Amino acid sequence: MKKNKLRELLNAGKPSVGIHMMCNSLDLVEAIGLSDAFDYIEFCGEYATWTIPDLDNFARTVELFPNMSSMMKVEAETRTHIAARSVDCGIQNLLFADCHSLEDVKECLNVVKPDMSDGGKHGNELRRNTGYFLESGSPEWIQSLKDVVVALMIEKKPIMEHLEEILSLDRVDMLQFGPGDFQLSLGKPRAARDEAMKAQRDMIELALKKGKHPRVEIGSFEQAKEYIDMGVRHFCVGTDLSIIYQWSKKNGEEMRKLLS
Repeated sequence: MKKNKLRELLNAGKPSVGIHMMCNSLDLVEAIGLSDAFDYIEFCGEYATWTIPDLDNFARTVELFPNMSSMMKVEAETRTHIAARSVDCGIQNLLFADCHSLEDVKECLNVVKPDMSDGGKHGNELRRNTGYFLESGSPEWIQSLKDVVVALMIEKKPIMEHLEEILSLDRVDMLQFGPGDFQLSLGKPRAARDEAMKAQRDMIELALKKGKHPRVEIGSFEQAKEYIDMGVRHFCVGTDLSIIYQWSKKNGEEMRKLLS
């Protein structure tokens, strides 16, 4: 079984840095890997266009870089299918979006637990993460499921109201606040930034108090300091499409100015 860099960092109490990828491009995976600057790539499956073979190939390409692991952002609909297939394709970590209740969270946790009469739903399988048959059903395969870093988007008002209960669950490793969806759940899309920022601070403080790992999404490293001062040590920095847009806008406009 392949080592899971993100799990190793969490177990060692060390910080982690990821990057978002929305473009379904193996060239981008390789370019990010060659930078040797990130611990993992989060494939934003909730927003991207992909098929099951794309997940196989994403995982294969990440594995070219031994010091980098992979994460899949899993959308709400068919979450159990997407999560199980992502892990079986070789994607090592999962970020679950759009949970509305404690029951939703438990469903997310159970799909990455082996089906051993303790609520787990992940059955024995013959897919690429086990070498198709070499590690199927083995103790090493069971341990790899236990090593999956389970991250949750905290982005709905009802979820914030059950945050203490969620933080008491063993398999919840990492929490990521979603300000856009949180404002939407308040009925104030793009109009409740102060409330969202307060909720994010509350989430971070409570997660740290309970010994969990809050993660923050930022656009660039310059935005990290205020969160580092709060005790945050896990970040996902930048998104491929946003990076291309910002570079294009800045450099295109500056070139126009020079030419005028």
